[in-house]
Amino acid sequence: MIGDEINLQEGRAKFGEAHHYQFAGDYSLIEKLMKPESIIFDFLVSKQSTQLQVYQKFSGLIFLDVSRVSLTKVVNSIETKATCFGFCGLPTFLNRELLEVSLLEKTDLNSLEKVCGLLNTKFAVVKDQVGLVTARVICMIINEAYFAIQGNIASRTDIDLAMKLGTNYPFGPFEWCEKIGIKNVYDLLNAVYKSAKDERYRVCELLKEEANYFTQSRKAAKEKF
Repeated sequence: MIGDEINLQEGRAKFGEAHHYQFAGDYSLIEKLMKPESIIFDFLVSKQSTQLQVYQKFSGLIFLDVSRVSLTKVVNSIETKATCFGFCGLPTFLNRELLEVSLLEKTDLNSLEKVCGLLNTKFAVVKDQVGLVTARVICMIINEAYFAIQGNIASRTDIDLAMKLGTNYPFGPFEWCEKIGIKNVYDLLNAVYKSAKDERYRVCELLKEEANYFTQSRKAAKEKF
């Protein structure tokens, strides 16, 4: 697991304690941890893509977070012998019944079936695109909820309640946004908009403002300490 403690916790919750986990918060020590039999889940790839040369000599299996960039674009930036899959590494999207995955080649399906058997998880192969399917849908719903707030249609509490009661979603849009992280939601929507050039993915101005405020607040807190 390459990411932060939240990613490690969600990975353990998803795949159980029958496996031997190794954790790295960045790429500085990863070459010493990688072995041919390793299965890597990289949550940092879209944030630190310039350091992906660490995979050039690796020949195992890598799951790469595609919440900000497609699998094809990531893999084209490196030369690796590894078999690569795309998954959504945003909070709440790994620890689900189905592991949503994108492939580079149809022939990689056999490897995916084997590794998911080892990890004891069901999987679904989806189109290789930014955010895959579920995360795109959820983030678009969150975006529409922000448009509703911006237009004074309803309160956040009422929108959350309506979505849970009306669609049986586990969380309302604003609850889900908090769990995913508003900056993550903004980054995914912005990446999808730039990729698709489709107005329906344009980020609500209020969501953008709150994401920027969150980023600035974190930056100020770091500078303070």
